[in-house]
Amino acid sequence: MTPEEGCTRAEEQGLDLVEVAPNSQPPVCRIMDYGKFKYEEKKKKAAGKSKGSASLKEVKLRPGTDDHDMSFKLKNARRFLMDGDKVKVTVMFRGREMVHRQMGYKQLDRVRELLGELAATENPPRMEGRFLSMILVGNREEIAKLRKIEEAEEKAAEASAPEEGGDAEAGEATAGGT
Repeated sequence: MTPEEGCTRAEEQGLDLVEVAPNSQPPVCRIMDYGKFKYEEKKKKAAGKSKGSASLKEVKLRPGTDDHDMSFKLKNARRFLMDGDKVKVTVMFRGREMVHRQMGYKQLDRVRELLGELAATENPPRMEGRFLSMILVGNREEIAKLRKIEEAEEKAAEASAPEEGGDAEAGEATAGGT
């Protein structure tokens, strides 16, 4: 069919004549809604980008960070690792703290120890000016195990929740009847 016939047929249907394969002989055209086609193409492209990329999250510490603060920050690091992100753990030094770099290395060793098998070291600790940092990445097998455990706990909690509700109602009935 000629391009003019294709245009008239597309206009009759209220659609567009779109050239799909311009390099073929003869060029291939299709009658379709061009706006919808572009929207779906953009959506596919965005979906492809989000799946493969892991972002880098940062957890900042000081050489004297205490146990409670450390556990709070590591809770966030665990969450980041479970979400599939990489975690950059940074120890910041100020003033004369630079003399005691070994304290920073101890902090990073402690972080590695507390995260255990959940995290693997991608980049070992290294100094960059006044910052000592390392990059951790999640261990996929451990993350899968933890997710299965969490799911089992959730199912157990859901299964026990209705039983507890029934006991409470029975207890109220006997208390009211006395």
